[in-house]
Amino acid sequence: MDAVLSLNEATVAYHGDITILNRVSIAARKGCITGIIGPNGAGKSTVLKTLFGFLPLRHGSIVLGGQDISREPASRRAGRGMAYVPQSRSLFADLSVEDNLLLGCWPFRKDRARVRRRIDAVYSRFPILAEKRRDPVSSMSGGQQRFVEFGRALLIEPSVILLDEPTAMLAPRISKEIYALVRGLADEGMTVVLVDQNVRRCAEIADHLYILELGRNKAEGDRQAFEQGAGLRDMVATWMDYRID
Repeated sequence: MDAVLSLNEATVAYHGDITILNRVSIAARKGCITGIIGPNGAGKSTVLKTLFGFLPLRHGSIVLGGQDISREPASRRAGRGMAYVPQSRSLFADLSVEDNLLLGCWPFRKDRARVRRRIDAVYSRFPILAEKRRDPVSSMSGGQQRFVEFGRALLIEPSVILLDEPTAMLAPRISKEIYALVRGLADEGMTVVLVDQNVRRCAEIADHLYILELGRNKAEGDRQAFEQGAGLRDMVATWMDYRID
């Protein structure tokens, strides 16, 4: 199956001379979860920021749906159906849930029927947000705020969604719900690129895994290769504080 989104031989640097990614390549396919794992400082989050257009390429290319988008701004990539949920909170805490969602409708703000339809679809997927639609985001739990971020990302009906540590700092019960949500999005046909420090859970739900180390591709394989390959497990065990079973 051809890749919907690909990062090809990408080199990315901060401040012009601090190279973070060195010829990294990633391919993500329709209806699949592509997991990116690696030790701290491997460049995982940088991959997502580069794919979404927040960081420029020094070398390489980004292809979405067969078109080179390497030089397009993030707003244009969102218009093409790419959504991004960063690790750090990206909500307006003093605004209500619905106001935060309305801001996510900005690209089609003049189409009031679509705005209402898309927000209602988010409320249908996340009933807790409908209950708290008038509440300020600051009054919500971390898990509920994460659902607002997911809901806002889904408003544009993306074909591709980039997720950076979606369960970081969340309770196990909420994390379980989010992993089920992520798997469900892929099963609905969405292309998912997932950066995750929870290697065990990422390996369980991802269809294909890339391991990065020091800004380079270290290894890759599908779920079965990761489960059965002692070499991959041993590699991961060297930078994890627990044994990979």
